[in-house]
Amino acid sequence: MAAAAFHSLAYATVRPPVSVDVAIRAQAGLGEGPRWDAATRRLLWVDIDRSELHTFDPPSGRDDVSPVAGGVSAVAPMESGGRLLALTDRLAVLSADGGERTVARMPHGEDVRLNDGACDPAGRFWVGSMRFDERPGGGALYRYSPDGRLDPVLDDVSLSNGIGWSADGSAMYYIDSSSQRLDVFDFDVESGDASNRRPLVVFAESEGIPDGLAVDDEGCIWVALWDGAEVRRYTPDGRLDRTVAIPAAKVTACCFGGDDGRSFYITTASVDLTPEQAAAQPLAGCVFVADVGVSGPPAQPFAG
Repeated sequence: MAAAAFHSLAYATVRPPVSVDVAIRAQAGLGEGPRWDAATRRLLWVDIDRSELHTFDPPSGRDDVSPVAGGVSAVAPMESGGRLLALTDRLAVLSADGGERTVARMPHGEDVRLNDGACDPAGRFWVGSMRFDERPGGGALYRYSPDGRLDPVLDDVSLSNGIGWSADGSAMYYIDSSSQRLDVFDFDVESGDASNRRPLVVFAESEGIPDGLAVDDEGCIWVALWDGAEVRRYTPDGRLDRTVAIPAAKVTACCFGGDDGRSFYITTASVDLTPEQAAAQPLAGCVFVADVGVSGPPAQPFAG
């Protein structure tokens, strides 16, 4: 476990500067998938590189670390009180007493693993996959329903990452990082159908690689940029609205949390840094927190 340490770091943005603090001095290899669990008032996140599930209590600064066998890449709170975990080749439920049971096996080969995932407004879990070596293709996007049904939604995915929904559930946002795009779908909450995929934002390679995302209470989309040292806010029509600089190049994902939804958490990574880069980025792998001037919803629990 690690205690929180807060260091105020002011960086210029498109709007007035945002103070970015270190919430967890974790030095994660590949920090990912932050999700605010409103029921327990805790931040859930994972370190994919070390296959660890983290549970952070902001008031105490306590970050409990649970090793997970099977390569954890994403976590979602559950209405029943457990945790739904995305592992390398399966989905599993982690109960409050630490017991684990497999609920779905993924139909992919040994060269593919699950990656980011999140629940839609109806409580279905969406999770994507990627090749271990990150070669193009070979991945997919799946929808897992509370009745145990696993449906493939997209194939020919290369590096499935951020996914989120508008407040009214009519739009689904999705990132396949290899495409250098943030895409939007028309979404039907009742059926879980996503259709009419189209690009919303296209990123130049010099800007970094789009990774995880979060949608705020004003309907704007925040995108973490791997090798971009930023999180960017885009309006629903794709206009860049705000930029928050992060003192680590490999920014992976973000979410809103706290009782008022105004704590904006950002995960980062320290993998694959050269010695020179690591020396220049002593906070790489930390989890950061900021007040970005807008609130956002907690994680939608899995309806199971």
